[in-house]
Amino acid sequence: MAAKTMQYSMAKGKTDDDLKLYYSIGEVAERLGVNASQLRFWENEFAHIKPNKNSRGERRFTKDNIRQLEQIEYLLKERGFTIEGARKEIATGKNKASDKGEMIDRLREVRVRLTQLLKED
Repeated sequence: MAAKTMQYSMAKGKTDDDLKLYYSIGEVAERLGVNASQLRFWENEFAHIKPNKNSRGERRFTKDNIRQLEQIEYLLKERGFTIEGARKEIATGKNKASDKGEMIDRLREVRVRLTQLLKED
């Protein structure tokens, strides 16, 4: 009983997304607003995208994988890069993906909190 209480208190204030280690291709596709075949295509085109695969061969994406995919989506859709251009941009490191990824995560947290506050009123 004490162990359950301790686990709860450690996880208190965390969303299910904060506690999750792996995401299915469907979850990632929905999050990015693309279809699963688009993610598989990007995986083939960008060598640094390497999701884990379970025993059945299903892709399991980590938060780092999702940040990488968000960067690719940003370069292709928002900035209008070609696949080759996006590859070069990522390779040169001009686009500070980790900083942007952290900022995106923080903004999502703020959005969730604001939504919760609006629901309370």
